[in-house]
Amino acid sequence: MKGIDAVAKILQIEGVEYLFSYPNHPLIEACAKIGIRPIIARSEKTLINIADGYTRALNGSRPTVIVVQGGPGIENAFGGLAQAAADGVPILTIPGGSPAARFGAGEFDPLPVYNHIMKWTGRINLGSRIPELMNRAFSQLRNGKLGPVLLELPVDTGNEDVADPQGVYTPPLAYRSAGAAADVKAAVELLLAAKRPVLQAGQGVLWAEAWDELRELAELLQIPVVTTMAGKSAFPEDHPLSLGAGGHSMTQNAAEFLVKSDLIFGLGASFAKGSFSHPIPAGKKIVQVVSDGRDLNKDYVVTRAIIGDAKLVLQQIIAEVKAAGVKAPDGVADEVRRSKDAFLDDWLPRLTADTAPISPYRVIWDLLHTVDVANTIVTHDSGNPRDQTLPFFAPTAPRGYIGWGKSTQLGTGYGVAMGAKLAFPEKLCINIMGDLAFGTAGMEIETAFREKLPIMTILLNNSVLGGYSNYMPVASDKYNSNKLTGNYVAVAKGLGAYSERVEDPNDVKAAIARGIQATQEGSPVLLEMVTREEPVFPLSPKLIAEYTERELAAR
Repeated sequence: MKGIDAVAKILQIEGVEYLFSYPNHPLIEACAKIGIRPIIARSEKTLINIADGYTRALNGSRPTVIVVQGGPGIENAFGGLAQAAADGVPILTIPGGSPAARFGAGEFDPLPVYNHIMKWTGRINLGSRIPELMNRAFSQLRNGKLGPVLLELPVDTGNEDVADPQGVYTPPLAYRSAGAAADVKAAVELLLAAKRPVLQAGQGVLWAEAWDELRELAELLQIPVVTTMAGKSAFPEDHPLSLGAGGHSMTQNAAEFLVKSDLIFGLGASFAKGSFSHPIPAGKKIVQVVSDGRDLNKDYVVTRAIIGDAKLVLQQIIAEVKAAGVKAPDGVADEVRRSKDAFLDDWLPRLTADTAPISPYRVIWDLLHTVDVANTIVTHDSGNPRDQTLPFFAPTAPRGYIGWGKSTQLGTGYGVAMGAKLAFPEKLCINIMGDLAFGTAGMEIETAFREKLPIMTILLNNSVLGGYSNYMPVASDKYNSNKLTGNYVAVAKGLGAYSERVEDPNDVKAAIARGIQATQEGSPVLLEMVTREEPVFPLSPKLIAEYTERELAAR
């Protein structure tokens, strides 16, 4: 058989269901012949975003493979793969490549460029090495610190005559490690000695599918839980011990408890500083549970660490705590409830505002109270929709919310929602985006229609680049550089979607209900909510600073 057919056969052996494809690659046809369905988007970036959402929704339990054309295809793919790399998403990209005779002759070589962001890059330089290098690529995907992998398939390698890999190729296993017993014991001693500990759950809890263990530990010791943006939904936010999530914005109650804590116990969290991670208040003891030592002492010096898989380590911690026979304190859940109630009281005027144009917070609040949250997956786009949604949409099931954004490319959320729908066709999958983001991904409504992925998009249309007038006040005032316009309902209808324009806040819930019905009938949906610009957020650096000042004053 040809090398290209051998690669397709290995993908079949690996259990690949979908080939995320755009637009010209011989693997598309080779895989289609053996029953692997191609998913074709309108651009490389959105294609990768779909693969990203599919992988996250399934916690990496099924292999995800992307193919793009050599040259312009892999050049255009950089943004989407940079996003996947920033958030540590394990996806395999197999770009086409120039024949060996053209190496160094001016054609684009992706390996040196992608070495900067990918976990591993390689090139299948000989047909005889196809099984070896495919095995290595999948092993890299499954083990160690998660991230995307790239393996180029040059055209001449694909055309070589090679042996059938059936019976020869064996998929590599995924290996997990528990923590060292001494490290677990020392970390538990710190946890039991703490007067006001907080558990911080990152995306590692989701990848390890350790949410049951997280909940057991929280309940065992009555410790409140905050999640990171990427870890949001690892802990049910209707739970009495939930503090919600933190990113660029966060809940006030999470900020309050973090500031008042004496120990922050991180689980599957990198504790990396950045614009889209909430800061850790100064002077705290920190315990960090991570699968890779490269995440230790990155931006915060930890008091103690455990290197291991979040699920296995949590099981060890729970066993150690139970052996200690410690009685959990009373009243923690009541304190969490009072803090959460105070937070919502502060924000209810915006969350329930009856003004027009509609407050974006009203849209998010009404969405939360209209959908079946347990059977819904929500994601956001970057910018204002992210910062407005993160503190207030409260998921109750793992991956009921897909938070992304260490890289913040506009339009990413649309593809992520399509990927989630591909993974869970029975669930309502929702993307919340702004009108600026729509301009980068709006044509992908046709992809949702064609690929039969009936997602719902909530478009928060404030007719401006939300918040950008702060960065370009003269350009905005003198040249209207921050203004946007467009008939988005007409665009969506023209691309096959059910669409509505909503201008009255009292119509929001009914429109969402109609949109849900339309998705159930198989149509992608666009609900254009005419909103006001409302760049007022519970920003995490500001909240942490405010509560720190209060705490110091109280002493």
